[in-house]
Amino acid sequence: MDSLHRLHRRLRLGNHVMPAVKQLHWLLVAIRIKFKLCLFMHLIHLGRAPQYLVDCVQSVNTSSLRHLRSSDTTDYFKRTTRTKFVERGFSYSGPAAWYSLPPHFRRPTVTDTDALKQHLKSFFFTETFS
Repeated sequence: MDSLHRLHRRLRLGNHVMPAVKQLHWLLVAIRIKFKLCLFMHLIHLGRAPQYLVDCVQSVNTSSLRHLRSSDTTDYFKRTTRTKFVERGFSYSGPAAWYSLPPHFRRPTVTDTDALKQHLKSFFFTETFS
């Protein structure tokens, strides 16, 4: 990523990359991955995600035989793991990223994906650079 920023902004090797990243309003790679995980979880909730991703996570409402208040939420099981290797899989990292968001992002009434993308990017950008 450093070389891309340096090439785009014509920075020298001694210059720091972070001011250029902030000016371009780009997200760091680790934050961009978290952004994508949250976006996939949102699409799973809306029923617009690929089936292989839907199969990786389990909603709280599918595990209950009774109708509970939690069945109307966007809650998903976050598996417990013993190794870091398992934490890299979507079945763990998707719900983990989803639960790291403030509750207003995870409301079941949020259905506009484009608006969510904008709010998520702004949230992650301000969280990273403020």
